[in-house]
Amino acid sequence: MLKPNKLANNNFLSSLDLSTDEVLHILEVANNFKNKKINIDLNNKVLGLIFDKSSTRTRVSFQVAMTRLGGTTIDLNPTTSQIGRGEPIKDTARVLSRYCDVIAIRTFDHSDLEEYAKWSTKPVINALTDLEHPCQALADYLTIHEEFIDFKDVILTFVGDGNNVANSLILCGALLGVEVRIACPKGYEPNSMVIKKAYEIYKNKDLLKITNDPITAVQGANVLYTDVWSSMGEENKKEKKDKDFFGFTIDHNLVRKAEKDAIILHCLPAYRAKEITDEVIESKRSRIFEQAENRLHAQQALLACML
Repeated sequence: MLKPNKLANNNFLSSLDLSTDEVLHILEVANNFKNKKINIDLNNKVLGLIFDKSSTRTRVSFQVAMTRLGGTTIDLNPTTSQIGRGEPIKDTARVLSRYCDVIAIRTFDHSDLEEYAKWSTKPVINALTDLEHPCQALADYLTIHEEFIDFKDVILTFVGDGNNVANSLILCGALLGVEVRIACPKGYEPNSMVIKKAYEIYKNKDLLKITNDPITAVQGANVLYTDVWSSMGEENKKEKKDKDFFGFTIDHNLVRKAEKDAIILHCLPAYRAKEITDEVIESKRSRIFEQAENRLHAQQALLACML
């Protein structure tokens, strides 16, 4: 029976906290969990969830994953705990380290996550920050792996805002040697430091392409991916971004320019008729709900490898 290997890093704050071999191992463990080939009992270990942002998939998938591993979850809502009253992160982190075995944090500033990790004596997981969403990327590449068996010659095109999801797709893609193309309006490119780090990892620098032309970007692609144009906390930018992103909707015409076997991904929630059409979401090419399910399996594998 496959045994989850302990990760080298104590924390999972970024996709780059994993090596290529560790990413592949987590995907293998996740596939085994999904197909009920392994059973791990974490002996009542406790996962603490600190979510400063709303969540459906991340919150539920972490809770179910921990339950399936024989552990329990404590949901630390900032509105009903001292976190929301301004208790310093260094105090919260040190206290929770004495109660919990692992802490998953969903917040705005990536620096807050790093502050938790600095003071916590237990593993900290990035459940989403404004900079990265590495747990999402694990589920995404698990979905791609299920479809195409390996990552050789796979072209992933992300159409939309160069946001946290795009950043993690780039970094995880660099570790796996996947060609990643990002098509976004001018001024909405992914984080420059993320791009720099990815180029340092890629053996072939041509495997990462940033463009402002979605039509060129999807040609020959095996995976078309999009996300909301306005992320949480950007509500005041919504009207402007809706105008700036005109022409960046994944619709039937754009899908036709990709490979015939191309699949469609979206990390959800989706605003149908904005970044993606209802027709494409419900098409036979869509793997969006398989992708959502894979959040559970990928995170179950991640937890098993961290605890």
